[in-house]
Amino acid sequence: MASFLGIDVSKLSLDGWVSPQGVKIAVTNDPAGFEALERILRKFSIKRVLLEATGGYERDVLRFLQDAGYKVIRVNPLRARKFADSMGVKAKTDALDAEVLAHFAEVIPDQPTLRISPDRALLRELLQQRDRLVQQRDDDRRRLKQAQSLVVANFLKANLEYFRSQIRLVEQEIKQQAVKLNDERITQLTRVKGIGMVTAGKLVTLLPELGRVESREIASLVGVAPFNHDSGKSVGKRSISGGRFEIRRTLYMAVLVAVKYNPALKARYEALRDRGKVAKVALVACMRTFIVRLNAMLKTGTPWRDLILPQPADAT
Repeated sequence: MASFLGIDVSKLSLDGWVSPQGVKIAVTNDPAGFEALERILRKFSIKRVLLEATGGYERDVLRFLQDAGYKVIRVNPLRARKFADSMGVKAKTDALDAEVLAHFAEVIPDQPTLRISPDRALLRELLQQRDRLVQQRDDDRRRLKQAQSLVVANFLKANLEYFRSQIRLVEQEIKQQAVKLNDERITQLTRVKGIGMVTAGKLVTLLPELGRVESREIASLVGVAPFNHDSGKSVGKRSISGGRFEIRRTLYMAVLVAVKYNPALKARYEALRDRGKVAKVALVACMRTFIVRLNAMLKTGTPWRDLILPQPADAT
């Protein structure tokens, strides 16, 4: 009999539920707990494991189970909560959440399981550290403009110099780690106008599916695919929904540059604006065009070509 495992992850513990057998599991969130969990799972024919993204606390157990040969799916907590609501489950405990996740594992469609190697995980962590440093730098820049005391202004200036030096250092580490990772996709991406090393690193670490799935799926994963809202004779306005926020933010910043220097995207953006589309809507449409073309470029192994394509009739 096929079984399904749901795991509720916290910093110190893992609460599991095996469905349909109704077996409850509680282990620690550490290597000893992972081994104990795997010994229990040997008794079942686990078809799929489902857990939530919990700020990184789930990464070690996810990698352990993948290495052990299990199909593991990580979902956004909001999706899990909506599934629980659809089942009429309003209460929330660790054990109950694990049970809900196990039921979710039974019905969720199979998804490609991409293992994150240690080298790729390190590059991702370096990129996240750079984002934190940039955020702290920008915060202190704003504070400096509002500072009324020379003493406070000097402290902020010292902070800014520290953050600038740390950003330079972490960017050097990012370049070295990207070379060590030896992912040809990074090299291909950095040859495209509007994409630097940081953006390319984020695309391959936060969106590992890039170049490996179809265009509609990659747009959906990023959250720039327009979805219909139709019912009966009513035809609603299409809009984007969901997706990976960090990738969408990264892509947005890249497109802001690309629409200035990339002929194809510049032409698309200007055509949409000429048709009365507001700037943000035009940028989102360009984001979708950009990521779809990048996906096709990597999938076919061909270089980026600055071709001005015919404009489609529908734009988000």
